[in-house]
Amino acid sequence: MSIEIPEQPKVLVVGGGAREHALAWRFAKDGAVVHAAPGNAGIAEVATCHDMKADDVAGQVELARTLHVDLVVVGPEAPLVEGLVDALGEVGIAAFGPSREAARLEGSKIFAKELMDRHGVPTAGFAVFDDADAAEAYVREAKRPLVVKADGLAAGKGVTVAKDADEAADAIHRIMRDRQFGEAGARVLIEECLVGQEVSYHVVCDGERYVALAPAQDHKRALEGDEGPNTGGMGAYSPPPVVTPELEAAIQKRVVEPTLAGMKAEGVPFRGALFVGLMIVEGEPFVLEYNVRFGDPETECLMTRWGGSALPLFFGSARGDLSGVETRWHAPASLCVVLASGGYPGAYEKGKPIEGLAEAGALEEVVVFHAGTRREGDQVLTNGGRVLTVTATGADLREAAMRAYAAVDRIAFEGAHVRRDIGWRALG
Repeated sequence: MSIEIPEQPKVLVVGGGAREHALAWRFAKDGAVVHAAPGNAGIAEVATCHDMKADDVAGQVELARTLHVDLVVVGPEAPLVEGLVDALGEVGIAAFGPSREAARLEGSKIFAKELMDRHGVPTAGFAVFDDADAAEAYVREAKRPLVVKADGLAAGKGVTVAKDADEAADAIHRIMRDRQFGEAGARVLIEECLVGQEVSYHVVCDGERYVALAPAQDHKRALEGDEGPNTGGMGAYSPPPVVTPELEAAIQKRVVEPTLAGMKAEGVPFRGALFVGLMIVEGEPFVLEYNVRFGDPETECLMTRWGGSALPLFFGSARGDLSGVETRWHAPASLCVVLASGGYPGAYEKGKPIEGLAEAGALEEVVVFHAGTRREGDQVLTNGGRVLTVTATGADLREAAMRAYAAVDRIAFEGAHVRRDIGWRALG
């Protein structure tokens, strides 16, 4: 590979969730000196944390300059959509992630759907509306299950899978009239409802080439049996049995390659992590959405499975040269379980003391990644809806699940909520 990486590179990870903890943990294991902004109580164990909001573009650029970092890895979508990678490039700092223009793949669901339409990427039928009356008339006339999405970023909460016209009309009202998500709701996307298994598929891109990572499957619903409200994710596992070698080849040929070719042809080459949310319908892949960063909690599974150093993957993408970079998997399987605050994804309390972190983390092949935590003296406290992501690897998914839940059972905080069926589709 032509990319030269310093012997002990200095890496700044932007963000403060479990995804960023997994990335910082991986880089530290690979010999990097890691900084994070803002970080959290767990990230502080493997990196130097700086009190800086992830989407403070000017502040993050100044921090990267002050630290003289070799690479900035941007975790969340908001700073990417705000143009952090562009701003870093203007001062000569290498950054992992797409440009502001390329980040529209996630920043505008309508932009993404229209790109799919232009380049023949399989996806659900759709209609676009900038008028609430017209949107409501459409769903009333349709009289069938539909998916209503706010166009812009809505922190993962702007999507409603509506079982009937009343539910769809209510979603339109909240998005377009009440502006529950601000300007993200100026337009809505209404899609046909696909039925099947959801799959998360990640590739890392350099503008020309891509390196495919292992498929994963997320569990978005709050309650067991995939019931209850949608969340940011209550757990994940990798690899899902539904993704056969044949299906993976189809995903790459029909989804990944035309998407990247389309972006390049339209003058917006894509660098960074492209995370495609897919619905597998009767063995065929359909795109639900694009994300322009790593998924959470999927990243926790992928980084614990990774073998060897991950640094060439990130430096290669940032510098536009992934030639010679290959995926290496240390573990055959990984599974992670989220411990959430009571009430999540609705209202919840913060500041609950967390017990048992050291005992859980000492178990074989277990890593406890912090999502919403803060340290107060010697005590780690809850500080978010998703608090921890307990991750384990194993010879197979059953062993990974056994290890993950053994670790979960050693952790306690008031009101803790956890799903006990992560991986149920694979484990039966």
